[in-house]
Amino acid sequence: MCGRFVITSPPAALRKAFGYVEQPNFPPRHNIAPTQPVPVVFPENGGRHFRLMRWGLIPAWTKDPRKISLMFNARSETVQNKPAFKNAIKRRRCLVPADGYYEWQNAGGRKRPYFIHHGERRPIGFAALAETWVGPNGEEMDSVAIVTAPASPDLAVLHHRVPVTIAPQDFERWLDCAANDVETAMGLLTGPKPGEFAWHQVSTRVNHTANDDAQLVLPITDEERSVEEAPQPAKKAIRKAPRKPAPAASDDGQGSLF
Repeated sequence: MCGRFVITSPPAALRKAFGYVEQPNFPPRHNIAPTQPVPVVFPENGGRHFRLMRWGLIPAWTKDPRKISLMFNARSETVQNKPAFKNAIKRRRCLVPADGYYEWQNAGGRKRPYFIHHGERRPIGFAALAETWVGPNGEEMDSVAIVTAPASPDLAVLHHRVPVTIAPQDFERWLDCAANDVETAMGLLTGPKPGEFAWHQVSTRVNHTANDDAQLVLPITDEERSVEEAPQPAKKAIRKAPRKPAPAASDDGQGSLF
């Protein structure tokens, strides 16, 4: 899956890598989480464009976005059949630029975070699907979901699923929905090849979305590891004082459930 990711490349470098016409200026982000605005690259009028969208797709047919589950990922195996994604995979394929993402490995009863990045330390493009929700009063919200696929054997030691990354030479095949049908696009929805990505353990500070600084992506130090892996003292049970019974109420002839 993909629940947190990172954008650290300069805006000019990302613009060059993805070829969009806008010139946005945005700060590095080291801990992007669902529901936050994320950069999205999409085709329009014969070119590529940049737009911020909500991470967590809202289907167009939704009446009340507050009453649906948070769809920040879309499984490649079912994307053609799920009502929330089947139209987007045909007509609204896009890319989410990134420089890496986090995954949590469950080992020894603890979840340890890892930062995963391309082996060449270059920007990557997550395969994504976009949708525009229009509310009853004409309000609009652009939203996006990142597509995931089964992990290769090396990455599977961290998690059994990974975000799909589209190679630069395949950007146009993925984005151009008019020239490339769904079957062509589906052929791109695979996980990275073994050895393509590298990773290292990082501090559990990344667990808190309020933390967003460059230290998050650095390898965990021996000092941090010893602190995080030290046995935690058992919490003492707090004894609550017995509740005093409420004073008896006079019987008004109507009875009571309380």
